Amino acid sequence: MTPIDRSRARGVETLTLDSPHNRNALSAALVAGLADSLTAAGEDPSVRAVVLTHTGTTFSAGADLRDPPDPDALVALLRQIVELPKPVIARVTGHVRAGGLGLLAACDIAAASTESTFAFTEVRIGVAPAVITLTVLPRADPRALTRHYLTGERFDAAEAVRTGLVTAAGDDVDAVLAPVLDGVRRASPQALAETKRLLTARVLEAFDRDAADLTALSARLFSSPQAREGMTAFLERRDPEWVV
Repeated sequence: MTPIDRSRARGVETLTLDSPHNRNALSAALVAGLADSLTAAGEDPSVRAVVLTHTGTTFSAGADLRDPPDPDALVALLRQIVELPKPVIARVTGHVRAGGLGLLAACDIAAASTESTFAFTEVRIGVAPAVITLTVLPRADPRALTRHYLTGERFDAAEAVRTGLVTAAGDDVDAVLAPVLDGVRRASPQALAETKRLLTARVLEAFDRDAADLTALSARLFSSPQAREGMTAFLERRDPEWVV
């Protein structure tokens, strides 16, 4: 069973993260399945834009601690979203945690329901938001991001909009997205591709410059004793030993 469902309506391809057993965590299978689906959408001339959404109450819980993706594969997926010659639009009606925020930030436009919550929880399990920094840093307000990176605290959709991680939020996320989807359906495919290229040029420069170092940092931290304690504590639903 694939963790990605695909559907289409009037030129908009919807890719739905559908891995409820782990709250759409970024497992090796989900990362590979999403990459394949994005490739197909990117190559299909009848697809004008891609909507990335989810089943259940969580858009993505971050890295799957039991079946983590290879860091290089996650970097490749984030870059694929940024480079796709069609707008990728996130539709969020639930919670987003850790690596899921990297996925969200890679999208060109993000809409969320007012019930959605967000948190960079990496510091609480002994690692850092390394790889996802490639997409998060260009989107978010630096002062707000400093707080959320360092504390791991949860914040709401209004704060996500204020910081730039989310484009717009509302009680009805589909009503928020209606004018966005109407706009991309009215736009020339060539114009969309070239305009997106202009918007993402500096993000891709960061990938070229920093991806290798951030991937190495991620691998080093995930193999550290503190990360092993943090992940064990998370899975056992207890505080890690460093909590004071």
